[in-house]
Amino acid sequence: MKKLFFVAVFALGSLTAFAQDTEEAQVDATETVAQDDFAEIATSELPEAVTAAVAKNYPTATINKAYVNEAKQYKLEVSLEDGTSGTLYADEEGNWIEQ
Repeated sequence: MKKLFFVAVFALGSLTAFAQDTEEAQVDATETVAQDDFAEIATSELPEAVTAAVAKNYPTATINKAYVNEAKQYKLEVSLEDGTSGTLYADEEGNWIEQ
């Protein structure tokens, strides 16, 4: 009976470990921002579509820093009037990219 119990526990543990690996693989597959290095640029160098998207969707936001990668994706460090801050990602056409 002990052997049966240990076999069941071992099998359950193996399945749990496999499920976690599968879940991590799915998360990696859904990332849409290229993992290329971002280089800092002046906020004045941002495409007008990106600044317009920020103004439309986050009217109280201020762009503090901007970065671009080889895929022409933009990483924006923004702060809001209420003191909160965050990072946004957009393509050169002003479409938001999920991180």
